[in-house]
Amino acid sequence: DDMTGLHAIELGCGTAYVSAWMARRGATVVGIDNSEGQLTTARRLAAEHGIALTLIHGNAETVPYPDASFDFAISEYGAAIWCDPYVWIPEAHRLLRTGGTLVFLGTSTLASLCSPIDGSLPITDRLEREYFGLHRLDWRDAVDEAGGIEFNLPLSKWTRLFRQTGFEILEFFEIQAPEPTPETAAEMR
Repeated sequence: DDMTGLHAIELGCGTAYVSAWMARRGATVVGIDNSEGQLTTARRLAAEHGIALTLIHGNAETVPYPDASFDFAISEYGAAIWCDPYVWIPEAHRLLRTGGTLVFLGTSTLASLCSPIDGSLPITDRLEREYFGLHRLDWRDAVDEAGGIEFNLPLSKWTRLFRQTGFEILEFFEIQAPEPTPETAAEMR
């Protein structure tokens, strides 16, 4: 709730709503994104709401700030899915001061594994790709919705990457659907 005095960075900030959330809690915030269009919207919204943010056009894999510049780094579907974890995780570690925290939210490993290879929808109820080979997913020629290149890893490789980079894993959350109520169970039939 209180980020007063913290220097924070959002890696892949998009329209910077997470950056704005941190600034409202007292942090000095830098947001970086590779989309000038997203940053234009972010700048307009920050000005409209009177929020001080430093927004830079760039890549979260190579941030133009010195080592140990930040206390807190976050990525909500930004760098967490659009950047190679073998590049952006070490970069986040480089940017953080000793004792700094990295928090990120990305696509679940299971969702990536059950996404059809051709990019068709919906996600299936079976594995569509090999678990230990999971890394780079190219959706540029997807059948239903062309996209970009996303990244994900098997959980063991995430853990190994964090340890090799120097991070200590404090918590790992997986979103779980709530138990069905009689009403939702009837809808599922």
